Amino acid sequence: MSVTKEQLFAMKQDELDALFSDHEAGPIPDGEAEGTALLAPGRSYNDEIAKLISIFAWQGKVFDAKSGTLRNHILPFGIKAIIARVYKDKSWLDGKECIVLDYSDTSIVAQWIRDEIRCIGPNLYLGKVYWGKTRLIDFVLDFAPSQYD
Repeated sequence: MSVTKEQLFAMKQDELDALFSDHEAGPIPDGEAEGTALLAPGRSYNDEIAKLISIFAWQGKVFDAKSGTLRNHILPFGIKAIIARVYKDKSWLDGKECIVLDYSDTSIVAQWIRDEIRCIGPNLYLGKVYWGKTRLIDFVLDFAPSQYD
């Protein structure tokens, strides 16, 4: 069963974790993805918080699968900055393979951040953010329909 980005807003944390665990890593993405932070899982105001984050802080990620890197789309001006290495490894959530977005060697600002993503539907990836080993938030990456159909 495929899930939509809108359905993710209504899910509680345990449901998001189960969805993540129920899916394979999928292919390492290539291209631009609209990003949406999921800061208040299962809460009615999750969508409003996500919109504010998108306007003022983070809009998504741009992947270069060939080089194994990405850049984040940040700030109100849409600057492409904060680089991460992209590779497959075991998830800290469940030990199964995921796609790791590793900032430890590429960013002074985000060197303690590790993201993990898995493909949960056509053009849709669910992500987990870690600060050190502490889980912070979830996010979703929505790619253009033609990229992974």
